[in-house]
Amino acid sequence: MKNVLGKIHDVVIKPLVTFSDDRGFFREVLRDDDGLLRRFGQTSFTKSYPGVIKAFHWHQKQDDLWYVALGMARVVLYDRRPDSPTYRVTQQIFAGEDNPMLILIPAGIAHGYQVLGDRPVYLFYHTTESYNRAEPDEQRIPYDDPEIGFDWSLHFR
Repeated sequence: MKNVLGKIHDVVIKPLVTFSDDRGFFREVLRDDDGLLRRFGQTSFTKSYPGVIKAFHWHQKQDDLWYVALGMARVVLYDRRPDSPTYRVTQQIFAGEDNPMLILIPAGIAHGYQVLGDRPVYLFYHTTESYNRAEPDEQRIPYDDPEIGFDWSLHFR
């Protein structure tokens, strides 16, 4: 399956294909021939409970590659890179078990997510750098930062 460029420059979304049968399913997530990671640094896993918002943070050097394996999340990206053609553009992506995908988040893009529904989110993230506790490549921005101005409320329709 072909990768899709995101609304924000350099963001790539890889739709995932699932093969189901009477035993369950099989899904390829990341392959070395996808060309998504400049280099491999680390894979991490996190669980977040319903209603949680984890936002925002960004990296100077590190690219992230996110896969929501269980539950549903609203992923929000904000382009902070002054030289980017999509500088200050916000993008939201609904990802998870109902919409399986990989999301490549380049360095300089602020990112975060909100757990949707009544189930936790299980998120795997692959990074181009290993985490360094002495000098973490992670800058925090409040979830309600006025520059980003994202409305996290849910709109019932």
